[in-house]
Amino acid sequence: MLTEYILQAILGLLLKKKVLGIGTRYSPNNAKEREYVDMINYTKTMLLEIKKADINTHNIFDNLIKELGSENIPQNRKFIELKPPLERVDEYALFTNIIIGSDRYLYLEVFNGVKIIDDFIKLLKKEKGEIIEKSPTEILARLPSKNDAIRAGIKLIGSASAQKINVRAAVGMTGAAAIERSIKLNEEIGEIPGVGFTKLGGEFALIFPTPFTPKEGEPVTHDNYLFIDVINSTSFIQEHGKGALVEIMNDIKTYIEKECKGKIEGYKEGGDDLIANLPSKDMALKATIDVAWHALANDAKIRAGIGKTRREAAERAHLADHIKLWNPATVIIFDVANGLYAYFIPNLFTRAIIDYLFNKKSSIIIIFIFVFIATFIGWNLGYWQLGLLAILLAILYGATT
Repeated sequence: MLTEYILQAILGLLLKKKVLGIGTRYSPNNAKEREYVDMINYTKTMLLEIKKADINTHNIFDNLIKELGSENIPQNRKFIELKPPLERVDEYALFTNIIIGSDRYLYLEVFNGVKIIDDFIKLLKKEKGEIIEKSPTEILARLPSKNDAIRAGIKLIGSASAQKINVRAAVGMTGAAAIERSIKLNEEIGEIPGVGFTKLGGEFALIFPTPFTPKEGEPVTHDNYLFIDVINSTSFIQEHGKGALVEIMNDIKTYIEKECKGKIEGYKEGGDDLIANLPSKDMALKATIDVAWHALANDAKIRAGIGKTRREAAERAHLADHIKLWNPATVIIFDVANGLYAYFIPNLFTRAIIDYLFNKKSSIIIIFIFVFIATFIGWNLGYWQLGLLAILLAILYGATT
C-alpha cells in the first residue's frame, strides 16, 4: 500500500495531475466483469484529477435539480443529508457505475395498507419501469437510471398523497440495497413520505411533509457526446497503412452503434476522428474505455472527451495533449459533479515500470536499504566510492533480474 501511494505521488508529479488510483479495487462478480477488471489492472489505467470537484450537500442538491428538472421536484420538499458525501471522487464508486450500468432499483412501500399498488404499477410502466416483485403493500421495480427512479418515486408519492396515503420510496444499485435504504430512512424520519438515494458516496432523501400534486413534467434529457481522435494518425498510417486506420475506425463506429446504441455524427470513412451521442454518461465512459483498448491492441492510441455538447466533448479531448509522461498516451476526459477527471492509459514502457514496482516491492526495499547503508558507511569512513559501487551493483542487479 505504501509503495502504491509513493508511486501515485511520483506519477502525479510527472503528469502534473493528481493520481487517484492505478487499476481498480473493484471485485468482479462474474466472468464478464472479471475480464473488464483484469484489463483495467493489466493496462495500469490511472484515474487522474484535472479539476477537483467541490463536493458538498448544497452542490449535490443543486445538481439534482438540474438533472431531474425543477418542474419535477415539488416546492414543499425538504432535502436532508443522512450520510455526508465523500470529499473526493472515489475510483471504486466511479468504476462500479461504469461496469454495472446506469439502471437502478426502486423500492416502494405503502404504510396505510390501502390498495393502490395496481395504480402504481401502471404509472411505473409509463416511466419505463420493469416490475420485479410486488405484494399488496410493496413494489420492487427496475428503472433506466437513478434519476429516473428518483423522479418516478416523487411522482408516485405525490399521487398517493392526494389520497392521504403515505408512501416510502428508496433507490439502490440492487433490490436489496434499495430495501435496506428504505428501512434506514424509516428509522431516521418515521413514516413521512419521501425517497432515499445516494449521490457521490453520501446518502440523502427528499421528504414531503405535506400533500402535493405531481406535475406532468417530462424527464430532463441530457446529451452525452463522445469525441474520439486517433493520436498521431499520420505516423500510424505511415507505419501500418491507411487500411489499418480505416478498419479500426469502422470497428469503433460499429461497436458504438450496435453494442452501445449510440448515434454516430460527423464521421467520414478514412477519417481519424468521430463524434457520437450515447444514451448515458456511464455508457459513454464504458464505450470509450472499450474502444481505447481495441485501438491499443492494434497499436493505435486515442484521445477522447465526454460532454453535454459536441464542443464540450471536443474541448476535453484536446486537453489530453497536455497530459503525458514522455510520449502521448491514451487519455479519456470527463466530468464528475463540477470537477474534471481523466482515465490515463500509460504506454507499454511505463506499464512495465509500474508492474515491476508493484511486483518487486520487497526487492526494491532491500536494494534501497543496501544502497543507503553502503553510502552512509562510505561517507563516514571517508570512502565515498563505496556508495557509488553500491549504486552500480543495484543497477546491475536490476538489469539482470
